[in-house]
Amino acid sequence: YKDQMERVKALPDDYRFVFEKMNGYMWSFAGGDGSDMLKTQQELIELFETSAADGKHVLEVTGEDVAGFYDEFIRDTKKWTDSYRKKLNRKVLNNIETDNHK
Repeated sequence: YKDQMERVKALPDDYRFVFEKMNGYMWSFAGGDGSDMLKTQQELIELFETSAADGKHVLEVTGEDVAGFYDEFIRDTKKWTDSYRKKLNRKVLNNIETDNHK
């Protein structure tokens, strides 16, 4: 984590600002021990480093819906809400399947 944060300090100001805002958002969803989120954070840092080196403005990478970009970015990352999502789907499907067999 400390190494990742050192890399963030080296990003251009606009990238660093967006990363820091996303970072707070991201960790509010971390599931388990957070290792999946650390991997995702690493991927975001790499994306930002590459994009900055290519001379892109940060909003060219994220678009104006930064939260939407990040929601999509963490889609496959383990989140604490995953168990609630699975439970809801299971309850609905079990109820509908039961009703269909009546």
